[in-house]
Amino acid sequence: MEKSLKSTAINYGIYLGCGLVIYTVLGYIIDIELLVNFWINLLILPLVIIIIGVISSAKARNLLGGFINFKQAFTAYFIPVALGIIISTLVSVVLFNYIDPDSAEYLKELTMKKSIAFMENMGAPQAEINKAIETMESQDSYAIGTQLRSLAQGLLFFTVIGLLVGLIMKKKDPNLA
Repeated sequence: MEKSLKSTAINYGIYLGCGLVIYTVLGYIIDIELLVNFWINLLILPLVIIIIGVISSAKARNLLGGFINFKQAFTAYFIPVALGIIISTLVSVVLFNYIDPDSAEYLKELTMKKSIAFMENMGAPQAEINKAIETMESQDSYAIGTQLRSLAQGLLFFTVIGLLVGLIMKKKDPNLA
């Protein structure tokens, strides 16, 4: 039964990874500005990732007859989330470092413009805006090291969510007590 739990979670991870890759590729083809959209990147995509993890955990509980321990629930959540994010990150690294590095520079400029506009709207002092511009100019958002750091931060965030999902999804079999 444990094997089917992991294989189901892996399948959900592949589905999630494919979905994230499709979003990246379609955004790249149709309107590259979608890739730096605040609402999509900080609200919609994380919610989709969490929902896929929760669905995977719920499916695992069903596969196990309605009962699941914390470790199984967390594993069923974490495998698809990690796999999906890793697939998406690999595609982004290849796309923006090898296939079209100019797009990475364009996205960096867009991000800077949006960040400056946001800071101005929030009433940030010009000194803080200048400092933020300096920091953003010195960073290569799509460099492999930066992408790996972002991947690690994302996995840490989703791990915390996964721990909560594991606590919520666990259900003891009263017959085994």
